Amino acid sequence: MKIFTDHPLAAHSSWRVGGVADSFLMPESLEDLQKGLVWAQEQGVPVTFISGGTNILISDRGVRGLVISLRKMTGIEEEERGGRLLLNVWAGTSKSELLKSFLKRRVAPALFLAGLPGDVGGGVVMNAGVSESIVPREFCEIVDWIEVISFGHSGEPYQLGKGILISSHVDVQNAVRLNRDQLQWSYRRCGGWRPGVIVRVGCSWPLEADASILEKVKVANQRRLSLQPLEFPNCGSVFKNPSDRQRAGMLIDQCGLKGLRWGDAQISEKHANFIVNLGQAKAMDIYGLMEHARKRVKEKFGLELESEIVRVGDWDEIHEAR
Repeated sequence: MKIFTDHPLAAHSSWRVGGVADSFLMPESLEDLQKGLVWAQEQGVPVTFISGGTNILISDRGVRGLVISLRKMTGIEEEERGGRLLLNVWAGTSKSELLKSFLKRRVAPALFLAGLPGDVGGGVVMNAGVSESIVPREFCEIVDWIEVISFGHSGEPYQLGKGILISSHVDVQNAVRLNRDQLQWSYRRCGGWRPGVIVRVGCSWPLEADASILEKVKVANQRRLSLQPLEFPNCGSVFKNPSDRQRAGMLIDQCGLKGLRWGDAQISEKHANFIVNLGQAKAMDIYGLMEHARKRVKEKFGLELESEIVRVGDWDEIHEAR
């Protein structure tokens, strides 16, 4: 285990933006994670968790304390029992690897996972899904349980993207298992497990093969390539859809904002609910575009767009959006 100091974080963000972490750890095991949490407790510094880097916007000013990336805590254990495929998945495993496990059996979850960025832990946190009317379409439909390392914090209200002070000993070998019905699922959110970190996820689906699933996944990937700006760094959809009939991208497009550019950050010309990094974008430019789009949609339609993005790091003094 090695803790790095003044570690650049842009490479750990799908937007490829953000400053440096005071300290940085990428554990490969629960033992490494335990040592990192003990170190943070001894140093009296907050801990911030990241992983796949999607759905987060890391401040240009960086992140104070210790940043822990779970990207190397990966792997899938597969079992077929009682007519179901059972998967025990480490949280840092990419959604594309989870897709492969379902695709080998030609079962339905492979279709909704096709094209979803990020890792499995993040998929649970955001209850990631697609807008298409398919089954399944969200993570809550394939998750049986999660394992969480729970820990105390400073007593201040818990806030997404804010580091947590470890106030007591944490035994990572004794993760708490929470079943699906113990969690609070909603559109692009899973609650009922914080403060803590998800380390493993149990997924399952009936072994009911669909012979056409390979072709469906191929078509879905081709469609997303044609409609989404995957040639540029992005984080996927920026805003939640107000409803199935009111899509955030459509509303932003109708405000005439497609192609709007601040610095090297741009509201995509392909899909207005994507903000892309054309090269050297700054986190503040991306945030400014988000706030501008939110304001314009509110003025034109009276609707308040809700962000899917969590701001991570030092955002205490946000400059007024342009």
